[in-house]
Amino acid sequence: MGHTTGQEPTGGTADLSAAWRRLAGPAAAHVGAELLARWAEPHRRYHGQDHLRAVLAAVDLLSGSAADPDTVRFAAWFHDAVYQGEPGADEEASALLAERLLPRCGIGAARTAAVARLVRATARHAADPADRDAAVLFDADLAVLAGTGAEYAEYAAAVRAEYAHVADADFRVGRAAVLRSLLDRPALFGTEHGRERWERRARANVAAEIALLESATT
Repeated sequence: MGHTTGQEPTGGTADLSAAWRRLAGPAAAHVGAELLARWAEPHRRYHGQDHLRAVLAAVDLLSGSAADPDTVRFAAWFHDAVYQGEPGADEEASALLAERLLPRCGIGAARTAAVARLVRATARHAADPADRDAAVLFDADLAVLAGTGAEYAEYAAAVRAEYAHVADADFRVGRAAVLRSLLDRPALFGTEHGRERWERRARANVAAEIALLESATT
């Protein structure tokens, strides 16, 4: 699966800064710096810069399936730019941030609205089959589920660390419910490329985590 699925520390942000400049232009460097600072907040264990890096790499991989790949890339930068572990509220705050910062980068109203719409849609992670950009963003965000056994274990541990304030029993119940809702879908991935590349391994990993969570309660 390589770098599109795991959290791979790089020891720096030069690659992300360069990616932002290519996307938004050098005049928008100040916005990129603010976003990178947000993605580096100390309370993030999974939703940090390596997650951003992995999502951007997966968007590149799936870009041929998108209607507007750069809009999806902007949405990737903003989709967890606000992260306090509050589902729904985080996505709304991230969308509002996009609506505030993108015009400062010279991004027009139509693209800004499209980015904010995609960011808000990540709260439910269920794309209309005709919404190609949402399908690419969601697939890129979920590609981590298809990592190797070691990569998936690292991901699951990082998610648990972000919810360290939640009691073990409550976390197991809530996490298992989220994972079951994923497996109940006809497909985890909305793009053909995503399904072909990641579906089988992702389903196996998710099922294995559910079994592990349930075994801990018996």
